[in-house]
Amino acid sequence: MFEWLLAPCDPTRVHDVGMHLSWHARSMVMAWSVLVPIGVIAARFFKIFPGQDWPRVLDDRRWWHLHRGAQYAALALMLIGLLLILSAPAATKSITASSWAHQLTGWVALALGGMQYLTGWLRGTKGGPSAPTADGSWGGDHYDMTRRRRLFERIHKSMGYLVLLVSMAAVSTGLWQANAPRWMLLFIGTWYLMVAAVFAMLQRRGLASDTYQAIWGPDPRHPGNSLRPIGLGVRKLPSEVE
Repeated sequence: MFEWLLAPCDPTRVHDVGMHLSWHARSMVMAWSVLVPIGVIAARFFKIFPGQDWPRVLDDRRWWHLHRGAQYAALALMLIGLLLILSAPAATKSITASSWAHQLTGWVALALGGMQYLTGWLRGTKGGPSAPTADGSWGGDHYDMTRRRRLFERIHKSMGYLVLLVSMAAVSTGLWQANAPRWMLLFIGTWYLMVAAVFAMLQRRGLASDTYQAIWGPDPRHPGNSLRPIGLGVRKLPSEVE
């Protein structure tokens, strides 16, 4: 059994990738399979952090620091992985004629990921009582839920889940091209199932809270509370604490 796990997934090919490809794989797996899912789960389910006395305590930014930290760490690893693959010597003996599938999904994942960072940087101003403008008013793209903010949320959220799925295909096809040991494919597959199970469990518990209410509370005087939350499965919170 142990020997079977250590053997390459395709016994007809050698497992020969070299330093550049091996560290490219490690960087990309850590970025896309570990850090990006952590950032997604933090942003979806921890806007109201465990133990937070919401709505008496508002705008707990621990989820934001976790989300941003995970995504920027992932970006650094993506750039390292990209540099490694672009500077790699000639193709190794492990690569097959179907390497185009990994190249395609890899470049699509990087392109979508780049757009995620771009939309994040262009999301607009915050506003509200905790971030007033220079004249003291509460106006801001997020607080007023302007068209810019609504467009950002629709694109950023939907594209985030899409790029996560594409990255799974990129990682899986990459491991196949590297002819990785069987234990690696089993481990990654099990990890993806665990991430999906955690996601489903947190969703079932109703923890996908509306960002707007998590920041400013349920008071109807805040303009965004009159709108439906953006995102499939995102819920409005009760207007009063029972």
